[in-house]
Amino acid sequence: MDAQTFPEFSTNYPLLLTTFMKRPVRYYPDQIGVVYRNHVSGEYQRFTWREWHQRVSRLAHALQQLGIAGGQPGRLGDRVGTMSYNTHRHLELYYAVPCSGAVLHPINIRLSEEHIAYTIEHAHDSVIFVDDVVLPLLENIYDRIKDTVKTFVYMSDKPGLPDTRIPNLIEYEKLIADQPAAFDWPYLHEDTIATLCYTTGTTGQPKGATFSHRQLYLMTLHGMARQSIANTPDFVQAERLGENAVPMLNTPLFHIHGWGSPFSTVFSAQKVVLPGTFTVRGFCELVEREKVTSVGIVPTIAAMLLEFKDFDQYDLSSLVNVGVGGGALPLGLKTKLEKALPNFRASSGYGMTETAPVAIGAFVKKHMVGWSKEAIDEVMVKTGLPSLGLEVEVMDEHGKPVPWDNQTVGEIVIRGPWVTREYYQSPDKTAEVWYDGWFHTGDIAKVDAEGFVVIADRLKDVIRSGAEMVPTVLLENLIAMADFVLEAMVVGVPDPVWGEKPMAVVSLRPGMQATEDDVIDFLEEHGVQTGKITKWMLPKLVAITPDLPKTSVGKFNKKAVRENLAHYLAFARDTARQPA
Repeated sequence: MDAQTFPEFSTNYPLLLTTFMKRPVRYYPDQIGVVYRNHVSGEYQRFTWREWHQRVSRLAHALQQLGIAGGQPGRLGDRVGTMSYNTHRHLELYYAVPCSGAVLHPINIRLSEEHIAYTIEHAHDSVIFVDDVVLPLLENIYDRIKDTVKTFVYMSDKPGLPDTRIPNLIEYEKLIADQPAAFDWPYLHEDTIATLCYTTGTTGQPKGATFSHRQLYLMTLHGMARQSIANTPDFVQAERLGENAVPMLNTPLFHIHGWGSPFSTVFSAQKVVLPGTFTVRGFCELVEREKVTSVGIVPTIAAMLLEFKDFDQYDLSSLVNVGVGGGALPLGLKTKLEKALPNFRASSGYGMTETAPVAIGAFVKKHMVGWSKEAIDEVMVKTGLPSLGLEVEVMDEHGKPVPWDNQTVGEIVIRGPWVTREYYQSPDKTAEVWYDGWFHTGDIAKVDAEGFVVIADRLKDVIRSGAEMVPTVLLENLIAMADFVLEAMVVGVPDPVWGEKPMAVVSLRPGMQATEDDVIDFLEEHGVQTGKITKWMLPKLVAITPDLPKTSVGKFNKKAVRENLAHYLAFARDTARQPA
């Protein structure tokens, strides 16, 4: 080898997603690597790592044939949009697009049509790959994006093209069928942008966060390193981990890289189970049939599992670990879920679009390993400790870290190698969050004596009652501990005296009977009397409703409640109590 090339393959060796893709096909080529279940037909497809890699290679050739150009640092490659659920084709796109130098734009198909069209136009997607079941959505926004997008590719398990108003639609399987099964993957510069992910746009238009190969590579390795040093409590099963784990990629791949699972699972050569989209029955069937060991879910899905009437008919004993994100994990919900699934352990975590999303996660410190399950449960529902490789602080309004007293609140700020550098084509929005050397999240938290971060609220959601702040997440977690509660949300309601007062919006578990007073009685016993909250924090209004509004990613949609406040106030009961 020419001596002049030596630095390029040592100190300057690029950190690329391509590395993740090459490992399983090299060492486990004939093992089943990808299992996909069509959530509509229920049919299964299984691919060895060799077969999967060949399909990715054919897709990379097809992208070149479509004229999709790669990028370099400072210049994005062509953007490739995906309107797809968790299918094997979407996973193929996750590697073929960025590893060939282009930019993957996973489009959040749960956003409003206006916001979906906006993200496509703003990203200036050259091509869109669309699932058959998502085609009607694409047709609805076609007139908005037809002058931006040059090519549309149709993805389906059934051969042929549908009748559609989308002209010159290309069939995915025909597109890749005659392409070569091997691809000469380029050694890109590691700072080449690999993905473009948009926020949900709850406070304005969605913003596009960019991530390079280097950022996603480092996020993945630090996440895997965290797992390798994790302390396992005595009562938690440690079997079927590492390469033998069977993860189900339950988090939508269009939502913040599916929480990073497409990268870590492929690199680990684990058998990747893809469910299409989530249904409770489909979830249970896949866990039972494929012996799934781990999943990532939002609290809403945990509540749906508990609500499922046929839950006890499935053998879900293979599940040993679940990561809960997209919202706080209430201790009550964790307790109820683990009672239903004795082998199953749930833990909390925190991330956001701008952190790709790994940022903070619950962690058992080494001196806690022998603690009782009850004590460790209290730890595992805290937001957690910073991910290895990230700096995280909770800062007061003067830019100083808050004391570790589990009381003083401040804003979570973050910096590290995979925090987004910028919002795409939005320097003003970037300047709003990146200043004083930190990325400002807008989330309010406190820090306990062990250094655990505990989310208290969003800046925009905190209730300001008089001169005090009411932490809504704390109230929500306490209410969710009640046996009769399925989910709970707390929002601020205008008050002529105090400025705002808290209102709890509560849904009950199926078959349970409870009143608004039962909610307050529970909070007084388990919150006020235990010192977790003060009496003045108690909700002054309680509204019991069958369903709580959710955002596109399963979080409580407090904005929807505030916009329809009259609806909730109409059946809310005044629960304010006079001092004894």
